[in-house]
Amino acid sequence: MSMNDPIADMFTRIRNAQRVEKRTVQMPSSKLKVAIASLLKEEGYIDGFEIRGAGAKLDLQIDLKYHAGRPVIERIERISRPGLRVYRSREALPTVMNGLGVAIVSTPRGLMTDRKARTTGVGGEVIGIVA
Repeated sequence: MSMNDPIADMFTRIRNAQRVEKRTVQMPSSKLKVAIASLLKEEGYIDGFEIRGAGAKLDLQIDLKYHAGRPVIERIERISRPGLRVYRSREALPTVMNGLGVAIVSTPRGLMTDRKARTTGVGGEVIGIVA
């Protein structure tokens, strides 16, 4: 079965794994998913990630993070989707929970958070939000 939106699938797998308190979650790997996992690691939302497998079939394993028995990621949502792309200028980038969360933005300079995109002075496609 083909998948129309692999990023939404990634976010859903993370949400579902946290609901049942799994320590890790696995999914098919791609460059964009690895970049998102790297961003989540830098921001402190996950413990780490690892690319497993060999050849053409690579899997991305994400180590989920919990604090006091509750998942660190309280909310993870897809904003721009294949049927409705959402592009924002630097001034119009969303702030998530008054700066407590991050918006993941795909810019011409790569994937970055909304704060970094504002300081860099670029806008782009708002991939999703994490809080």
